[in-house]
Amino acid sequence: MSNPVITHQPGAGSFGTNVQTGEWSTGLCFILTLFRAVGFFCPIALSCYTANKYGENCCLGCVPGGLAAMRTHMRLTYGIQGTVCNDALMTFFCGLCEVCRMAREIRIRNGEISQ
Repeated sequence: MSNPVITHQPGAGSFGTNVQTGEWSTGLCFILTLFRAVGFFCPIALSCYTANKYGENCCLGCVPGGLAAMRTHMRLTYGIQGTVCNDALMTFFCGLCEVCRMAREIRIRNGEISQ
């Protein structure tokens, strides 16, 4: 019995992602989304939702430094340029907007919504 030979490597998903440029799919202040409303009125719920959708424990969004750690891991996984220091600053000073952007990024990368 012979093993099949792989002649073509699968490419990255084409769900409107910016994998080629190393950037987030949407800007920080992208508006007109359900996540913005949920993030504003119940940021803890959105943090838990985002962590769960990313495959992490839902409590990660509630512990100090958890969002920064998740943003760093997400950025490295998706090939987005940046630094750990920038991740910490963005989640500290722009936490609500950043959680919304991370939730959108996960859904875009999973093909659930378009950019």
